[in-house]
Amino acid sequence: MSALPLADFDSDAQLPHLPVEARRSQGAPLTAILQEVFGYTAFRGQQQAIVDHVSTGHDALVLMPTGGGKSLCYQIPAIARHRAGYGVTVVVSPLIALMHDQVGALEEVGVHAAFLNSTLSLEDTQRIEREMMSGRLVLLYAAPERVTNLRFQAQLASLHERGLLSLFAIDEAHCVSQWGHDFREDYLQLSLLHERFPDVPRLALTATADDQTRADMIERLQLQDARVFISSFDRPNIRYALVEKDEPRKQLLRFIRDEHDGDAGIVYCQSRKKVEETADWLNEQGITALPYHAGLDASVRQKHQDRFLREDGLVMVATIAFGMGIDKPDVRFVAHLDLPKNIEAYYQETGRAGRDGGQADAWLTYGLADVVNQRRMIDESPANDDFKRIQRGKLDALLALAEAHDCRRVRLLAYFGEASQPCGNCDNCLTPPATWDGTEAARKMLSCIYRFWQHGRQRFGGGHLIDVLRGKQTDKVAQYGHQSLSTFGVGAALSENQWRAVLRQLVALGHVVAEGEYNTLSLTDSARAVLKGEVQLTLREAVELPRRGRAGKAEGSGGASAAAPADLNGAALARFTELKAWRAGVAKAHNLPAYVVFHDATLADMARIAPQTLGELAGISGVGAKKLQAYGNQILALLNP
Repeated sequence: MSALPLADFDSDAQLPHLPVEARRSQGAPLTAILQEVFGYTAFRGQQQAIVDHVSTGHDALVLMPTGGGKSLCYQIPAIARHRAGYGVTVVVSPLIALMHDQVGALEEVGVHAAFLNSTLSLEDTQRIEREMMSGRLVLLYAAPERVTNLRFQAQLASLHERGLLSLFAIDEAHCVSQWGHDFREDYLQLSLLHERFPDVPRLALTATADDQTRADMIERLQLQDARVFISSFDRPNIRYALVEKDEPRKQLLRFIRDEHDGDAGIVYCQSRKKVEETADWLNEQGITALPYHAGLDASVRQKHQDRFLREDGLVMVATIAFGMGIDKPDVRFVAHLDLPKNIEAYYQETGRAGRDGGQADAWLTYGLADVVNQRRMIDESPANDDFKRIQRGKLDALLALAEAHDCRRVRLLAYFGEASQPCGNCDNCLTPPATWDGTEAARKMLSCIYRFWQHGRQRFGGGHLIDVLRGKQTDKVAQYGHQSLSTFGVGAALSENQWRAVLRQLVALGHVVAEGEYNTLSLTDSARAVLKGEVQLTLREAVELPRRGRAGKAEGSGGASAAAPADLNGAALARFTELKAWRAGVAKAHNLPAYVVFHDATLADMARIAPQTLGELAGISGVGAKKLQAYGNQILALLNP
């Protein structure tokens, strides 16, 4: 794109020729904006306190779970401050898809918004820049690299001089932290916003951050004086289940067919190859699945993402390249076929399920190889020792969650500093795992690893270790003379699967490490106390998770499909189906995902209540003034034929 002269955009001819303060007013009450624009009658959680704080020109750091309503925390202050004469809010956003959908949703409710990114033509870029420089835009979305480039900074300076730079909202703010799970160097430059425009309020938002990441965000974004709002990280509608790998593709297929047949879901894999192979295999099994990873052509990625957002019941198989900014509210499950890097990544990724508040599943299958691979990636990274130490600690916390005997949610929330009670809605609560005193078994395994080294100064992998413990006469056992070891056959009473579970848990607990190309095993310093019998080890046994219906409830609980709310009777269900078909046509005509027009919950309320007048329709949550004007008569005609 060729350089564009700033002179083209510096005119404020569209604004009254009055001093800045003379243009400003108190604006509309925030609750009035919430109801008039977005159609909601009340704020949720800390939203009220946040929008009050930010609208009056103060800085804030907001930690709020996915689906908790973060966008409203900056959109409502942006609208209020624009109406009061403060000008444009700039939203720093890392993803093109998120910008497109957010802008489309805002325009649907009558808020003038736009984005600047590489998908635009020169003509469109110039048009949007004119809108921005005139002060007519309420919100402008832009990537961090654009916000920090010299040309854009000059435009911001011009806006600021004329009192038309209202607010900076920094979304996905954890990207600024090297301790976070999605660090991006472009975010490091965002400190210049405070340095150059110290009187413009800033709002940083993220769905996840532990103490280290939180402190890093405050320092790097210079938010030391900002008020910190921390909402509960609990997503009670999500059921967490972590199971041991045993033919993981077949496990995934059973999970989808038994509990989420026809539902939208995301399956995360670690490698691009595994993404494509898994997507192909699911399609062969009759489940419509699309692959998504950074190695695909950009047009293919965009096509697949658009289909996932706009169509019902698709499964996206992806690497973590598919992530932030996925606003689809009716994702009913997120499955992991590989272990994530840490709890923050796991929480962020699983949080993409059930954004609409409906029942959803976070399902993960893991094994010893996952643990070994994650440790190897940390050890072989070019990072410094301090970084590696912290990342190992974060992985250990995730492994503790995976091997836990008690409530998953309690442990997950404790990681973020939040106390809670057992949830009754995770695998360990629903079916408490059997445990056993694995101290002696662990001592036998650790002793065998030590005997290998003592016998021939060699290390071996898990398969050979288990063969020796179980007393199997293999060629490898004979080759190295391991039948003569005192540990040969001492574990014959346990099955191969039981020994693999012991080994996985010893690695997870840090008593054993697997190293090198062949994952050979060696003892850590902590193994000494176990060998001496100074530490008692309670290990978990694998259990089968009870199946449950597609509404996300245990079989026999009376659940119904997420696509058909349980409290709709025959007539209401027919109205709901008609409304969904009408919404699909509107969404297609506007080139938007269906949920941007209306969420399922809003359609269900319409079908249930069957309003007779525009006034009654306006009382339904999610029906704002602009949508009432645009669609009200069409909806009433559908509901009252």
